[in-house]
Amino acid sequence: MKNNQKSVLNAIRRAAHKKILFLPHAVRQMSRQDRMISGEEVIRVIENEEIVEDYPEDLRGHSCLMLGYGTQKRPLHVVCAPKEDYLAVITAYMPNKQEWAEGFKTRRKR
Repeated sequence: MKNNQKSVLNAIRRAAHKKILFLPHAVRQMSRQDRMISGEEVIRVIENEEIVEDYPEDLRGHSCLMLGYGTQKRPLHVVCAPKEDYLAVITAYMPNKQEWAEGFKTRRKR
């Protein structure tokens, strides 16, 4: 893991220990009938998994895409942004095999 990713991961986990805020878009995506992603699954990804893409120039502030596994070992992507007083969960979804290479860490070329 690169030093920058390690510092971002530390910032994410520090913010998450203060408070986690699920933004409306995340709640809509998580509660879709074909997904039904629980808050516990998202928290598990945040606490235990890895950053696969870093977005330091995001308009919402520095954010990143994390990969982890939920119930029944299904792959999950979580986009989040650490803030001073909380962690904003922007979205969470199950990555699509057509868009992501095996392992769900690298986007397929279009």
